[in-house]
Amino acid sequence: MSDDTGTPEDQAGSARGETAGGGPRPEPLRFFGTSWVEQDHGYAARRAGVAAGSLAAAVVSCLVLRFAYDGLQIAGTGAFVTVLIIAMFAICSALAFRNTWEGFGRRHDPQRQASLRGLLAIGFVGSLLAYFFRALTEAPGEKLHREEYDKAREEYARRTSRRTGNPSKRKRRG
Repeated sequence: MSDDTGTPEDQAGSARGETAGGGPRPEPLRFFGTSWVEQDHGYAARRAGVAAGSLAAAVVSCLVLRFAYDGLQIAGTGAFVTVLIIAMFAICSALAFRNTWEGFGRRHDPQRQASLRGLLAIGFVGSLLAYFFRALTEAPGEKLHREEYDKAREEYARRTSRRTGNPSKRKRRG
């Protein structure tokens, strides 16, 4: 979905995060590519699409959960099982919302994410709602990526402006 062309390494930058011409490259975001940097190439339309898509997916997911609830009622499992399942989906959705929302502001620990995979799968509605609410103000993850990109640009500028040439080639006064 990125507007950029070329190899994936060209799009994301080199292993050091720099292009062949010098300077850091922004990390592409899902659904946005690198359009979040200048907020161009249909950025607003993409944000609206992500917001509408995640809200529609959350609504459809709730309808599917409603069918599952109706199935429990038809099966006659009893009030205790019904309450447990409703509580499980509600708690997991709240935790998934919080985890997804925090992920927009800082990088997650991969080991922690792996251990939460099951909980996040059950609470998928919460993750979809987090994407919806974040897309109302910015591309999901834009703030984190912008901070990292600005920091990389500052470090690159500091590294390249420190020296203008090879000091061993300077003429000595004598």
